[in-house]
Amino acid sequence: MFGAGIFVTTVVAGAVSLVKPFTVASRPFLRDVIFYMAAVFWTIVILYRGTISLGETLGYLGLYVVYVITVIASAYIYSHQKHSATRSSIQSSTHVPEFQSSESDDEAILISNSSIQEDYDSEYCPLLPYCESTSSILLSSLNPVDSRIWRRKSWRWRAIKIVKMPLEVLLLLTVPVVDPDKEDRNWRRPLNCLHLITAPLVCVLTFRSGEYGMYQIEDQFPVWALTLLFGLFLSAIVFLTTTNNHPPPYHSLFSLLGFVVSAIWISAAALEVVSILHMLGVVFSLSNNLLGLTLLAWGNSIGDSFSDVTIARQGYPQMAISACFGGIFNMLIGVGIGCLMQMFNNEPVVTFEPAGLLTWALAGSLGLSLVLSFILVPLHCFHMGRSYGIFLLVALLTEFGFIHTGSQ
Repeated sequence: MFGAGIFVTTVVAGAVSLVKPFTVASRPFLRDVIFYMAAVFWTIVILYRGTISLGETLGYLGLYVVYVITVIASAYIYSHQKHSATRSSIQSSTHVPEFQSSESDDEAILISNSSIQEDYDSEYCPLLPYCESTSSILLSSLNPVDSRIWRRKSWRWRAIKIVKMPLEVLLLLTVPVVDPDKEDRNWRRPLNCLHLITAPLVCVLTFRSGEYGMYQIEDQFPVWALTLLFGLFLSAIVFLTTTNNHPPPYHSLFSLLGFVVSAIWISAAALEVVSILHMLGVVFSLSNNLLGLTLLAWGNSIGDSFSDVTIARQGYPQMAISACFGGIFNMLIGVGIGCLMQMFNNEPVVTFEPAGLLTWALAGSLGLSLVLSFILVPLHCFHMGRSYGIFLLVALLTEFGFIHTGSQ
């Protein structure tokens, strides 16, 4: 967690500043950095003490709740102030009729665009009514390949697609997707009914490596079998009370089911990746701290790196830098929930054993990067230019010995 925080707040934040220099919003930036520093220094104190109690664990979760409330309250206050300023400027303006006419022109443009879209949609509607059978809907829904895209792609893309197809079919079978942008909201009656069977089975057989799914009720009936019967019952009810063409009123509940199953799949994949990386650490005789600083940190943050830099290139550097300093979620929720589950399983007090000097080096480096950002960015009038990005990258390389000073 410390390694990922260092990577994101230095390398990724520096890359965003190099790609797209900009002026950051002062209050949100200071708010995120202050809360992040509070979480880091609190974690350092707990590591120094070596133990964490139930109250301190709940304090982690409470601090994140306070952070969320602060974000919502500040957004509400900002929008209210902006709305009040806009209203006062409109009232003081002497060109009110021109504003109203422009507004009516905009409405006329929107109406004309909507009518054009309706004409376009009606033009491509089929002349004769066509009802697709249930089996064909199921087969087309489980097909991860678009034939039109397949014909245009190269053989390398097709080879990679063939390798990915089993996993994509598995996800299509188990994860329901509700798309509000589509007219039918992506309602696929046979597939959604199948989701009511497969999704609960995935949850009970994957969560905690299937520990709860294999549990025997009174040493006779397994939980996974009871889940299967319950899924079959729900699936039969939905199939008999719905049609292929119109989604039911409760179709939005499938998005909640899809969210839960997606989280279970991500958790299972993450556990397997961590196990493989720990195996590599044993093979190459790497400590857990060094493994967390390198492989685990890079693997955890490479998605943030690509997404944040891409967002900055598209002209949204403020969003990218906010994501860089939004790692407070991983620290507060990750440590809080992890310690809370540990307390429920074993003891009311969790013991930490920092392994060597590298743990303190990681914690101190993350705290130092946050303090420097807290000082340097306001000194530059909250302008994050290329000098800030170069400084962060050089500071990180110097901290870990890639750049040696003259005294060294």
